[in-house]
Amino acid sequence: MEKLTSEDAMKLSTQDKKIKSNFEEIKPLEDPRGKYPKPPFERQFQPFPGLAHNMNPVPDHGEDSYIGAGRLKGRKALITGGDSGIGRAAAIAYAREGADVVINYLPEEQSDADQVLELIEKAGQKGFGIPGDLRNESFCKELVGQAIEKLGGLDILINNAGHQKTNESILDISTEAFDRTMKTNIYAPFWIIKAALPHLRPGSSIIGLSSVQAYDPSEDLYDYAQTKAATTSYVKSLAKQLGPKGIRVNGVAPGPVWTALEISGGQTQEKIEVFGEDTAFGRPGQPAELASIFVHLAENVGSFATGQIYGSAGGSGQP
Repeated sequence: MEKLTSEDAMKLSTQDKKIKSNFEEIKPLEDPRGKYPKPPFERQFQPFPGLAHNMNPVPDHGEDSYIGAGRLKGRKALITGGDSGIGRAAAIAYAREGADVVINYLPEEQSDADQVLELIEKAGQKGFGIPGDLRNESFCKELVGQAIEKLGGLDILINNAGHQKTNESILDISTEAFDRTMKTNIYAPFWIIKAALPHLRPGSSIIGLSSVQAYDPSEDLYDYAQTKAATTSYVKSLAKQLGPKGIRVNGVAPGPVWTALEISGGQTQEKIEVFGEDTAFGRPGQPAELASIFVHLAENVGSFATGQIYGSAGGSGQP
């Protein structure tokens, strides 16, 4: 058995104290209706892909609230779109649960990514950023290879990155724009999973990002909704294929969540102003509210969950 260094022992002791304090602290009930900002929101637009730290209000990814308990100690995760939104929330949670993390993002999102990498390191874990465009098959292969090299292996893969643009009519969608949505949301996970699969051992976990759009698509998200229905199907199909190998495949289907995806063309300005008001709580979700789902789907206690789509949509959606 490998002997702990004094530095490792001190780190574990500090984590144990935090965990003990967290469990001993009485947690008052929180009313979900008023926990986070409600519309009306300020109309705001950023050129694609948008930056989370420039939004108003700035999304909560769990920076100050997520407390880990060592549930993913020693794990090695690759998260696409890990610089902001739901991917960022998952990256923060994973690091605080003891995992080393590689995040992928577009070069324009470097400032958001730097914040995430700093938070991973503050959690005492290794964090690496690999920028690049997932529409490129060769880059997707390189991404997996670099992630494995940097982490020393791979056992959690989250295909979170997505492209979403609102269009009033199908006539407004160019072939180029349609191609971008399909390649980002469907081709990239296909390429990445193929590259990663030979390296995944029994007990590993693959998680895809679906959406309520797969079940109840909006009229102005014609192409995006198709990709989320396809994601739901690939999760269920791949789970059957990989179950005999001991690899679990699941998906998460959010409803309206306050992320940079929405203010960089994912919603009209009119919809930004009232974003999330039609949920049961009268507000959009925050990325931090979904983080624990990704932890559960990757940790050992979720071992019987495969081929499942976990919904978190504030009262809407069907999974």
